Amino acid sequence: MRCGRAMRAVLATAAVMLAASMAPAAERLPSESATYEMEVMGVQADPQSGAPMVFLRGKQDKRELAMFIGPLEAQAIALPLQGVRPPRPYTHDLMLEALHRLKAKVKRVAITGIRENTYFASLVLDVQGQELVLDARPSDAIALALREDAPILAAEAAFARSPRPGQGAGERGTP
Repeated sequence: MRCGRAMRAVLATAAVMLAASMAPAAERLPSESATYEMEVMGVQADPQSGAPMVFLRGKQDKRELAMFIGPLEAQAIALPLQGVRPPRPYTHDLMLEALHRLKAKVKRVAITGIRENTYFASLVLDVQGQELVLDARPSDAIALALREDAPILAAEAAFARSPRPGQGAGERGTP
């Protein structure tokens, strides 16, 4: 029984590492010098479209970044901001539990840029002392970082075009 669990953990870790190695180079984490530590200011519906948005602000320079996200992702981000622990685990809680049981933790997340009006992010894990970078949707990465109290970074490229209220839905810069 114990051997079976260990084998499943090894296979799961190998699958995560294989997936990370297949991520395109463009989605890799930018150099530390090109990133800004951000804080999540909140989640709010766009007054014109009603679509949820997440608002981030630079801790040092107060630059702002706003992204449209889905309603479920908005809830996943809002819960830890409000200090709410649901009675049953949500998807992001389950993901963190799985990571922790595999001896991994969220080290940091970075919003790496915007391409074709879609934001991209990297989820950086510490897997038993090894750094593992995964491609992630910004909303999922933010939801995990908030639950793990991990830093949220934004690359300069992410500020290229931040959406204005009333522009489309999804993790997009424009409709």
